[in-house]
Amino acid sequence: MEKIEHKALAVNGINLHVAEIGEGPAILLLHGFPELWYSWRHQMLFLSSRGYRAIAPDLRGFGDSDAPPSAAAYTALHVVGDLVALLDSLGLDRVFLVGHDWGAAIAWFFCLFRPDRIKALVNTSIVFKPRNPSVKPIQARRDMFGDDYYMCRFQEVGKIDDEFASVDTAKLMKTILSLRDPSPPCFPKDKAFGAFLDIPFESPLPPWLTQEDIDYFATKYRKTGITGGLNYYRCMDVNWELTAPWTGVQIRVPVKFIVGDLDMTYNIPGAKDYIHNGGFKKNVPLLEEVVVMEGVAHFINQEKPEDTSAHIYDFIEKFKN
Repeated sequence: MEKIEHKALAVNGINLHVAEIGEGPAILLLHGFPELWYSWRHQMLFLSSRGYRAIAPDLRGFGDSDAPPSAAAYTALHVVGDLVALLDSLGLDRVFLVGHDWGAAIAWFFCLFRPDRIKALVNTSIVFKPRNPSVKPIQARRDMFGDDYYMCRFQEVGKIDDEFASVDTAKLMKTILSLRDPSPPCFPKDKAFGAFLDIPFESPLPPWLTQEDIDYFATKYRKTGITGGLNYYRCMDVNWELTAPWTGVQIRVPVKFIVGDLDMTYNIPGAKDYIHNGGFKKNVPLLEEVVVMEGVAHFINQEKPEDTSAHIYDFIEKFKN
């Protein structure tokens, strides 16, 4: 870990913290929520030891990167703009792209907006779903899961931020990263948010997490708060409005998709049918592989670091030259 270099780069009007290690073809790794560049620590060491340059930024609003105060500054166009400017700053024309959770969603947008900058994509957890011109994303979730669904609750600017802030940060990170319930997360408004963090603080960590890992995440989130990450959810409907010109456009880069069978995203009604029965392939025609890891939950790159790293490496090796 000490060999990983850190720098702050001025890109797209903000300062972006970037972790980097290795030499060779570049791989850009995008983290999710509530995570940081640190989520890719295992993959960075694995890939750099095999002849690749691993680059993992803290996305805007996270960790040591700038966090613009306005929620409107977290659209997909802003975030992909940061990443294009990051590649330009590093002198990189095209890269391999890897994403997880919100990083996966941003990776799909990146491939939609600027496929010319991407050699191939390995995405985890979040599938590409084409824009539905008939309904906005938050309303679609509300119709499916109700007002208490976490994405709907995250729209409550200020209130939900304060509820997160009222919970011990280390316990929050431990609970979320240890989550293995594949059912849709819902938080009724008549209960305090902390009531749902029902894992005893003294309970053992899962074997793939250390106290050092929890401390790293908690230290950063104590400093920044969680609003930057929540703002990605608050821009979902804005993204829908801004991406109207891309309605019906397919993802046209080579893709490998990896998901755990205990991931809540894999257990959303209709997800398995979409992934395995032609819908996903129709919208991502260069989808080459789908991997479902048994007994694995949402934070797949941390829970199964060796397997995830090997899957990334095996796929991108096919496009190395």
